[in-house]
Amino acid sequence: MIDNELKLNEIKGLADIPDNSIFIFSALVFLALVLLFLLVLFIIKLLKNRKKDLRKEYFEILENLDFKDPKQSAYIITKYARLLAKNEREQKIANELIEELEEYKYKKEVDTIEEKTKAKLSTFMDIVDV
Repeated sequence: MIDNELKLNEIKGLADIPDNSIFIFSALVFLALVLLFLLVLFIIKLLKNRKKDLRKEYFEILENLDFKDPKQSAYIITKYARLLAKNEREQKIANELIEELEEYKYKKEVDTIEEKTKAKLSTFMDIVDV
């Protein structure tokens, strides 16, 4: 009997194990939130920096052009008509339009832009696919 009592006395009590699971869980949640925040920032940046359609911008500039200053208008039409003209038909009309605008560009004093030239610009705007 003495041997059984000795064995019982040799059994150790429960050992304390440090519980760090709350810290590990908190760190994982924090890491997930940081990654989610970075993902949202990346998506916002991606949406903001999408390549803008420059052809649409050029078309709007020509569409909203007022002819108060004929010289400046001639330069603007020349610049954006060249940038907008892609196919052969568009380029042909753009070149005709640019030739008509030459008289407005290089003189010190110019008259208002003729209705014929405005009509050609309107035709050009109608055939441009934007």
